Amino acid sequence: MLDSWLRLALAPGVGNTSLIRLLTAFGSPEAVLASGRTALSVHLSSAQCDALLGEPDAALMEATLAWLDQPGNSLLTLADADYPKNLLEIADPPAVLYCKGRRTLLSQPGLGVVGSRNATPQGVRDAEAFSRALSDAGFTIISGLALGIDAAAHRGGLASAGSSIAIIGTGLDRIYPARNKALAHQLAENGLVISEFALGTPPLPGHFPRRNRLISGLSRGVLVVEAAPDSGSLITARVATEQGREVFAIPGSIHSPLARGCHALIKQGAKLVESAADILDELAWPQRLAPPAWPEQAADPVLDALDGAPATLDALAQRTGLTLDALSAKLLALELEGQIASMPGGRYQKLH
Repeated sequence: MLDSWLRLALAPGVGNTSLIRLLTAFGSPEAVLASGRTALSVHLSSAQCDALLGEPDAALMEATLAWLDQPGNSLLTLADADYPKNLLEIADPPAVLYCKGRRTLLSQPGLGVVGSRNATPQGVRDAEAFSRALSDAGFTIISGLALGIDAAAHRGGLASAGSSIAIIGTGLDRIYPARNKALAHQLAENGLVISEFALGTPPLPGHFPRRNRLISGLSRGVLVVEAAPDSGSLITARVATEQGREVFAIPGSIHSPLARGCHALIKQGAKLVESAADILDELAWPQRLAPPAWPEQAADPVLDALDGAPATLDALAQRTGLTLDALSAKLLALELEGQIASMPGGRYQKLH
């Protein structure tokens, strides 16, 4: 059966839409391959019929089967019991998905996090902190392995229990961009990397919008952290809306070009969020009913410094010995986790 699925998936010029049409008409890959030209020509062009009825690319078939024999690699098909049900809801579900890593993550609740490749340092911090908090709450963070916000989202997801899934626009034997090779390795070890594209597929521009529909399709909602008005992240948000998913956006300065995309989404009805708790509340996530337990042995110097009374940034720096940059990042993470709150006058207050 695996050979039959691969023969369909690797037939040149026979795209996913045609595969879905064939599987709907004939019921299985074996039935499709057993059909003659006359029956196939009802659903395919002459060139597509030639590709499907001709001999498969033996080298590619052999390379793919060898890849699938490696630990952690698998092919997920529409016929598999663990095919994600939420992907079946979208208009163009992938007939096959190449998977590397923890395939069981596909059955977990997912939250898409996307944004600019040219993110600001604050945007990177926000993406990582939001993703870590959401992962800690039980969501698997889903993004596209791009530079900037995507990479930060994956790092945040991997840092906690929910982990992270990367959906890429190339074959799984090619990592794009190359700068994220180490991150891709971490995802393959502790999360999951998936693609609907065959091995050896290069990073062609048209592949990334197709990838984006899977980011939103696998997710209960999509968070846009930073986005210019022409950002590809807005395509993901639009597709998410079309798929009936929630869209969330973090606001920014009216003077920042990377905030304009998020502001446009908010004007169009996206939920403005200032913390991970806003997202969990909007999704009615049941874990929000019980406050998180913070282990006593995991004492936090910043939380300890806030015991008793609110304090300013300078006062906290003196008490903890942290640099202002490190302290600011820590305070942001604690605020997103709902453990502290910022107050007028630049002070911070412990909530738990």
